[in-house]
Amino acid sequence: MSKRYYACVYGGANENISPSNKEKTKELGSILAKNDFSLVYGAGATGCMGAVADGVRAQNGYIMGITPKFMSTFEDIYPCDNTIFVDTMAERKTLMEKHADIFFIAPGGVGTMDEFFQIVTLKYLEQIDAPIVVVNTNGFYDALIKLMDSLIESGAVKKSIYELFDVIDDVREDEIVNILKKVKIS
Repeated sequence: MSKRYYACVYGGANENISPSNKEKTKELGSILAKNDFSLVYGAGATGCMGAVADGVRAQNGYIMGITPKFMSTFEDIYPCDNTIFVDTMAERKTLMEKHADIFFIAPGGVGTMDEFFQIVTLKYLEQIDAPIVVVNTNGFYDALIKLMDSLIESGAVKKSIYELFDVIDDVREDEIVNILKKVKIS
């Protein structure tokens, strides 16, 4: 039996994220599934979370959603192939990290920022080695990159922080496929 590869996609569930960013996140999901990557994510049915799941589903890909039991009071839960209910947000992140072979940071809010900073910190501390890709469609994460530059300038963070993650400015199939191929080779 061959290994199932998982792409963890962090992204916001807010419906107010621009339609363009949601469409690009849906394209990402489609590319993941077409390249035999299953999705592991926070199980949301709306915003970029719902969009990535829709993209995976459109290609008959496998979706694992992990969500705290209380989350359904805040957002709709996507009908995943496997939905795992946990007690806390910390458990949710730990399980997503455990399954992921690669991480994508799609447009999102404070929850997505929490996930991004945790995963970058874990990579810095050599607790994970999976690639991290920030999906900066429409300049969504330009302010995040400026924050990182400011942290570097202030001496709080080393410039080598940029070695821990990549930033892509669009969802281009050839670029994503090349990134995914490297995951399967390593």
